[in-house]
Amino acid sequence: MSGHTENEIVIDAPMELVWERTNDVERWPELFSEYASVEVLERDGDRVLFRLTMHPDPAGKVWSWVSERVADQAGRTVTARRVETGPFERMNIRWTYEQLDTGVRMRWTQDFAMKPDAPVDDEAMTKRINDNSRVQMELIKRKVEEVACTAP
Repeated sequence: MSGHTENEIVIDAPMELVWERTNDVERWPELFSEYASVEVLERDGDRVLFRLTMHPDPAGKVWSWVSERVADQAGRTVTARRVETGPFERMNIRWTYEQLDTGVRMRWTQDFAMKPDAPVDDEAMTKRINDNSRVQMELIKRKVEEVACTAP
C-alpha cells in the first residue's frame, strides 16, 4: 500500500518572493512551525542535501532526517525525497508554483509508503500529512504575504 496527498494554497505575493522564501531551506525554521533546525550538508547548484530536525513531539521524541531537494526555477517545480527515510519506506515530494491573477498557487504533492513497523500506517500518515500541510501552508501564506505588504 502507499499514501498520496495533494495540498495547495494561493499566496498573494510576487512569484519571485514566494519562490525565494519557500526554497530558502536554511530559513525554514522561521517559516514552518514544526522545524527546530536545518543543517545544510551539501549544495551543488540547484541541489541541496540537508538535515531537518523537528521540535519534540508530545511524547518528547525529536524526529530528524536527511532530505534532498532539486529546484527547477525555470519550470517552477521542486522535487524532494527523504534520503534517511526513518519510518517511511519512501517519501517523495513535488512542489509546484503557478502564477495566477490572484497570486501564486503553491501545491505540495507527497507520495510515500510507511514501513511495516512504523508507529502509524499509510492511512494514518495521510491524514497527519494533510492536516499538517494545511496548517503549515496557512502559516507560510501569512508570513510571505506580510513580507510582500512591507516590501518597498
